Amino acid sequence: MTDEKLIIYQLLPRLFTNTCNACVPNGSIGQNGCGKFNDISSKVLTEIRNLGVTHVWYTGVIEHATATDYSEYGIQHDNPRIVKGKAGSPYAIKDYYDVDPDLAVSVKSRMAEFEALVARTHKAGLSVLIDFVPNHVARQYHSDAKPAGIDDLGKDDNTSLAFSRDNNFYYIPRQLFSPSITLGHGKDAYYEFPAKATGNDCFTAFPSANDWYETIKLNYGVDYGDGSTHFSPIPSTWFKMLNILRFWAGKGIDGFRCDMAHMVPVQFWKWAIPLVKEKYPRVIFIAEIYDVNLYRDYIYNGHFDYLYDKVTLYDTLRGIVCGNISAACLTSCWQTVDGISSHMLNFLENHDEQRFASMQYAGDAMKALPSLVVSATISNCPMLIYAGQELGEKASAAEGFSGYDGRTSIFDYWSVPSIRRWFNEGKCDGGQLSAYEMEVREMYARVLRICRREKAICQGGFFDLMYVNYDNPALNPHRQFAYLRHYEDETLLIAVNFAITPCDLKINIPAHAFTTLDMRQGDVVATDLLTGEKQEFLFCVNSPVPAHIKPFNAVILKIRYAQRKASAKKV
Repeated sequence: MTDEKLIIYQLLPRLFTNTCNACVPNGSIGQNGCGKFNDISSKVLTEIRNLGVTHVWYTGVIEHATATDYSEYGIQHDNPRIVKGKAGSPYAIKDYYDVDPDLAVSVKSRMAEFEALVARTHKAGLSVLIDFVPNHVARQYHSDAKPAGIDDLGKDDNTSLAFSRDNNFYYIPRQLFSPSITLGHGKDAYYEFPAKATGNDCFTAFPSANDWYETIKLNYGVDYGDGSTHFSPIPSTWFKMLNILRFWAGKGIDGFRCDMAHMVPVQFWKWAIPLVKEKYPRVIFIAEIYDVNLYRDYIYNGHFDYLYDKVTLYDTLRGIVCGNISAACLTSCWQTVDGISSHMLNFLENHDEQRFASMQYAGDAMKALPSLVVSATISNCPMLIYAGQELGEKASAAEGFSGYDGRTSIFDYWSVPSIRRWFNEGKCDGGQLSAYEMEVREMYARVLRICRREKAICQGGFFDLMYVNYDNPALNPHRQFAYLRHYEDETLLIAVNFAITPCDLKINIPAHAFTTLDMRQGDVVATDLLTGEKQEFLFCVNSPVPAHIKPFNAVILKIRYAQRKASAKKV
């Protein structure tokens, strides 16, 4: 853990620097193009850092299944019938020891190009995160780049058994893989016998089109037939996955975002993470996890540094914006993670979620400010920004496999319009952005820089003010939320307004806040860090704090005590 506020910027290299402005749905790499490691230049990274970012999460680095044929380079070609989209899912890993050839200018030099990107990112003052996908692999997994002495997954499996401790996969003996999709006919058909279990814990030979049919579930020693566990002696899969983690840590990366970490037994993480950190102590581990009941176990026993806070804070903020949840429910969000809040990872967007500005969500990126402020400042935990979010990307096209769903496709070769305009052929000057997009970017930069700069946010305590304001006629708890952040002699009063109308708040501050945070009462000058506007008021128990907030807006009032007048000298 660190006193620094981590700001993580997620980007897919495939999409981020792709300048094609005439993409066609379901287009090939030749038609639609593809971003490259080499295009993520020092200039790109400097501008990302200027947003207030500390870490870049490069999504889709490790080689995954794709419809594009690279067999001339010694890479096994995937049957396109079990690939989602033309580009394929970054989470259907096909070789844990290689990088996606799509992302290289020279396919033969693809690992060297990735290593150069890592070095370039570090030189720009940023840390590097990549995905580790531990739960499942592509159906035609085969490593042609594995180091000497490493056995491939499934090499020694006994395929006649549904479960065996040292099998890497689960099998459905004597059954042909028969999903509810077309597998083709003749020599071009995909054939799998016996069938293997599918990645989303689908233990039949008949996954549906809505299952993760392109993936195979990995076996960590849990017999799903009877629920028994077989962790001693240590299963084969554990050793193989530890080798993979150490391989990538040795490339100089600074952390792993672990996909669907809760679908892998916590006992594996308890064993593996300390072994990685023995040699690479600065490497951080972030868990994608959706079961609140597992949070503390995966932190305290699994040794994760950070966990997704999707089912509490993200879902609540989305409900508030969409009008069907009260802002007062934010109190239960921090209460749910009280004591572990510094281990959460907050976000408004990522590759799995709909774009905030999409028509399926809020429809307007400027409405994000109250959600952004809450997500970024409610605790000292990391904040995640998804590339294009800071530009108001709407994901308003049907790219191909994913369709028109308010998300930016991870399955297709595509170009993201807002990022393309910001990238501006490598100038990274926003030269093609609209005034609206520039305003959105400045809004994000302002909030993120505040988070990095203010110790009350990076390191300070938190105090929820809502319990003394529920009967306050000047504050609507369904649409407004207020709290304090405090560190040493610095206090921030933060209030947000989710309403479509402005509000003039009178925020009550209880005596308990002054004693708990060790704040003193008195005359103060407060500066709104979002606007620079100043106001003076009495900061004390019996004097509510005034705050005018525009629709879908916020204030971050930094409180400074007025200087006491010097007393007259005695003569």
